[in-house]
Amino acid sequence: MKYLLGTLAVLLLAAAATGLVCYRLSCEPAVHAAVAKGDAMEWLRTDFHLDDRQFAAMKKLHEAYAPSCAEHCRLIQEATKARDALQTSDPAVVAAAERKLQELRTTCETAITVHVRQVAALMSPEDGRRYLALVLPKIANFDHTAAPDLQLNHSH
Repeated sequence: MKYLLGTLAVLLLAAAATGLVCYRLSCEPAVHAAVAKGDAMEWLRTDFHLDDRQFAAMKKLHEAYAPSCAEHCRLIQEATKARDALQTSDPAVVAAAERKLQELRTTCETAITVHVRQVAALMSPEDGRRYLALVLPKIANFDHTAAPDLQLNHSH
């Protein structure tokens, strides 16, 4: 029994060390540095191998889209508050408020999907596909409590 516990401890230590070495060897230091700083723009630049021209075009797209995104989130927040404040049992009123909220969400999600696809189009085909696979699934689950600020250390 004492050899069994010692053997398990050695195996566990070896597995942890192997995992750490594999993790460190498979990651780019520049990507880790960008994530550690919470700099999403730099993360995009390094992880998706953007050159200066691509990066400048991507920044321009983000800057142009940001006011629209903030407005979408503001409208969704207002509609959510209005729906939640309803003090009626009239199903038609509740359904109308829910429909309005859903329409605003659809408008927002459609616009951000177009934006994300524009960003992906600036990348190499392989990086663009990887970016879309990473970002598109998150759009439907976005909470719209605030516009995305591209800070990696926030919840959205």
